[in-house]
Amino acid sequence: MRLDENLARELRGARLGLLSHAASCDAAGRHISDAIAETCPGRLRAILSPQHGFWGEQQANMVESAHDVHPRLNIPIYSLYSTTRTPDAEMLSRFDVLLVDLQDVGTRVYTFVWTLQNCLKACAGQNIEVIILDRPNPLGGTACEGAVLDSAYRSFVGDASIPMRHGLTLGEISSWLNQSHAIGANLRVIPIPGWRRGMTFEETGLPWIPPSPNMPTINSAVVYPGQVLLEGTNLSEGRGTTTPFEVVGAPFIDAFQLADRLSEQELPGVQFRPHRFRPTFDKWAGESCGGVAIQVTDRTSFQPYRTTLTILSTIRKSSPDHFEWLPPPYEYEDTLMPIDILSGDSRLREWLDKQGELNDAQFESLCHEGVAAWQKHAQPYWLYDV
Repeated sequence: MRLDENLARELRGARLGLLSHAASCDAAGRHISDAIAETCPGRLRAILSPQHGFWGEQQANMVESAHDVHPRLNIPIYSLYSTTRTPDAEMLSRFDVLLVDLQDVGTRVYTFVWTLQNCLKACAGQNIEVIILDRPNPLGGTACEGAVLDSAYRSFVGDASIPMRHGLTLGEISSWLNQSHAIGANLRVIPIPGWRRGMTFEETGLPWIPPSPNMPTINSAVVYPGQVLLEGTNLSEGRGTTTPFEVVGAPFIDAFQLADRLSEQELPGVQFRPHRFRPTFDKWAGESCGGVAIQVTDRTSFQPYRTTLTILSTIRKSSPDHFEWLPPPYEYEDTLMPIDILSGDSRLREWLDKQGELNDAQFESLCHEGVAAWQKHAQPYWLYDV
């Protein structure tokens, strides 16, 4: 988050809106709303919040947040994950400039970018300037993974044909969306000083503040581009434990057998440890689940999407009578299968149902189809060097 003196001086004559959440803090822990209140007194007129709410209280998948009032600033907090996911005329009437400060996790299905896209469209229609205070992509900005989304499977967990791990910051992908989707918003991105695409999040010096309840550590974010696929299955991704997305399991899984079979695959940058856990909520709440803990040993070589595809293929083959795909609804989609909108098309589900496991060619297709073309297409929108 960067609200420097020049920008603050420029904004002092404008009515300001803010799209932010609990992680919108600087290195000293000061929230962006407090910084605006200090540098532009009386100018902040409304706050918009994405999924999980302004305070990051709500769990995922259609657990909505109500509108609220900021207890200190006494201004409305409008939830964009409730009865509406797009700011309406009343919300837009309160400000002339929308500031955006969101910590994203560089993954197509994380809904913040689609909330921002909705805001861009709404602001374009009212000639409201949008200024993004950019933040690092915690996965870095060089690697991409996961086949490009088939447009027939667009949803609120993927509204553009991009890979699962897309390699852009929120500012970069917003600029791409604004132009490629002909949104036409008056958009400005304030770059991150000193950030380079190859940096780890720890190298930024910023504290990791969870952008959502099940993203408690940077390790959660690192495995998320693959492990989020588990949300479309009856396998626990660790919600209801202290290590969400870093584990996978179910009562019908033999932990030692799964760890052995995954270790035989010799996947890069990762180790698998036999593990048992008992979720306190969500899938298999209160039941003891066998599975594995995922330990990333080398983030540079680690491939989160390929890793989870291997987990799914291995469990589907070893437990065909117990493994299941979950039905809709999921993230406001009532027809398409959750796994299909998560993975980007129906191939993963259909191949595993037909064959019981994935072959090498299918792994390659699911992990990399369209990715090279995407990287070439996205590079002109880079704001940062490697």
